[in-house]
Amino acid sequence: MELTAGIKGSQEMTAETEHSAQNVGDGMLDVFSTPSMIALMEKTAWASIEPYLDEGFGTVGTQMNVKHQAATPIGRKIRCESELIQADGRRLVFTIKAFDEAGQIGEGEHERFIVQKDKFQEKALRR
Repeated sequence: MELTAGIKGSQEMTAETEHSAQNVGDGMLDVFSTPSMIALMEKTAWASIEPYLDEGFGTVGTQMNVKHQAATPIGRKIRCESELIQADGRRLVFTIKAFDEAGQIGEGEHERFIVQKDKFQEKALRR
């Protein structure tokens, strides 16, 4: 399994009421929440490199540094794009941007680590 910088990913979704700040406990407004944007960013990153991983391996998020730059009304389409910018052994670093129909709504950098799924799960259960 060899990952190299340059792998890109893209995901799309519609901001639904369940993703609103009010519904996820991120505030009182009926707009696309920061936690929902971050979840989409993480999904975009891991999904982009999943086809390159050996059987039995996955990734876990370890760091997220994000700016949520603009509010998105519920009902709008959201697109997220990621690019792997660094692959250092098991450590992966991505740049991530999110857009709605009016333009960019967020950006950041996300770190993930490659893990053996079974070993990782066993270790977590022993905690």
